[in-house]
Amino acid sequence: MLSPYACRSAESRGRERPEEECAVRTVFQRDRDRIIHSKSFRRLKHKTQVFIIPEGDHFRTRLTHTLEVAQIARTIARALRLNEDLTEAIALGHDLGHTPFGHTGEAALNAVHPGGFRHNEQSLRVVERLEGGRGLNLTWEVRDGILNHTGPSRPATLEGQVVRIADRIAYINHDIDDSLRGGVLTSDRLPRDCLEVLGLTHRDRINTMIVDLITTSLERPEISLSLRVGEAMNRLRDFLFANVYVSSEAKREEGKARHVVQYLYRYFTKHPNALPAEYRRRVEADGGSRAQVVCDYIAGMTDRYAVAVFQDLFVPQGFPVLREP
Repeated sequence: MLSPYACRSAESRGRERPEEECAVRTVFQRDRDRIIHSKSFRRLKHKTQVFIIPEGDHFRTRLTHTLEVAQIARTIARALRLNEDLTEAIALGHDLGHTPFGHTGEAALNAVHPGGFRHNEQSLRVVERLEGGRGLNLTWEVRDGILNHTGPSRPATLEGQVVRIADRIAYINHDIDDSLRGGVLTSDRLPRDCLEVLGLTHRDRINTMIVDLITTSLERPEISLSLRVGEAMNRLRDFLFANVYVSSEAKREEGKARHVVQYLYRYFTKHPNALPAEYRRRVEADGGSRAQVVCDYIAGMTDRYAVAVFQDLFVPQGFPVLREP
């Protein structure tokens, strides 16, 4: 019993390349499954969320962030009687184009790549073209939600709007949790006025935001928080930017990460023959888009792979000494 504001799978605007329908799954279920089985999705487990290449086992990565967004978004979608499969597909795919080293890597590529770099646009590029060589051929609604999960434009569907806010709910709360665990923040530094509205614990804050979003959006053609909770959430987000996301202990290695990304970009644009074979073929086939091919290669790297490639190219290796017979 879907809400009249829900997006129905039978009314999807379809795929760029027509396909025979599945006998047991809706189009949005198939999109979700394609994303989960993609290489781009698996690589998220070794991409930074906030802490660059964290050594602790319990810090979030881009993959665990994605799973938390999907869980929050599905809870909201079910309560509002929206399409859960569409919501989950958008949530699972929203960060597929994220760079190594999180937003540090994104800013580094944005500074050197002609036309700039934005991870939401790269996520769309992954599902439309890069994954598997032809993209995943997802439905229009999932692609719209992925592209517009951040940035100036709102998603066309309420399911996409749910993911847009669920993304913020997830990262605000889990980044506080990770920052407390990593000693970057202490509980007494958190803004008291925000906690009085949202809750004193991680669990309470998430619950407050989700329940408020559901209550405010119920039976309405848009997704939003109440003014009181929305303002408190935004103040808490501003606090994180000032105390965690910029110039904190969590960003101690940020300069090195930026250096790695930009050196790799400049090296491969000057030496395309050093690219892996599949990327060399794309340079030859696309003609004149060398910078974009290099950008795709670097954006798809995990943290540890980027470091390994950098070391291989720029760090002197020990000379192997043969043993005397």
